[in-house]
Amino acid sequence: KLPGVLKVEAGYTAGRTPNPTYKQVSAGGTGHTEAVRVEFDSSKVSYEKLVDYFWRHIDPTAKDAQFCDVGSQYRSGIYYQGDEQKRVAEASKTALEKSGRFAKIHTELAPASAFYLAEEYHQDYYKKNKVRYQFYVSGCGRYARLDQLWGKLRAK
Repeated sequence: KLPGVLKVEAGYTAGRTPNPTYKQVSAGGTGHTEAVRVEFDSSKVSYEKLVDYFWRHIDPTAKDAQFCDVGSQYRSGIYYQGDEQKRVAEASKTALEKSGRFAKIHTELAPASAFYLAEEYHQDYYKKNKVRYQFYVSGCGRYARLDQLWGKLRAK
């Protein structure tokens, strides 16, 4: 939804199993987390803006979970590329910690590692399966939790 974002791909990263499948990742044990790879035009949207947008779409207080998905494969993380992205990610997390908004932030920061593209049916899932996606997000209380965490700061 952000101008300057050129491409978003669903996949898996930060694990130890080469070429994992959704079935393997969702079962746990691969070390991977579900992730998205974002391609963006830095002349239209900054990495800092992307990181800020990311925070307002997740629950940074959840350890090894996001909404009704539980397990290390659902942990939140920012996987940066290079020193500048690392600096931005660390500064953003530090500012959030210092804000006092949350008692503890569990989102991990780590260098980007191998990214494995998820199966085709996972790409743009929210578009391909609108009814199922809406049932999932409402059933998991995603928007209610984001409103609770972020209030008017929640990204729409």
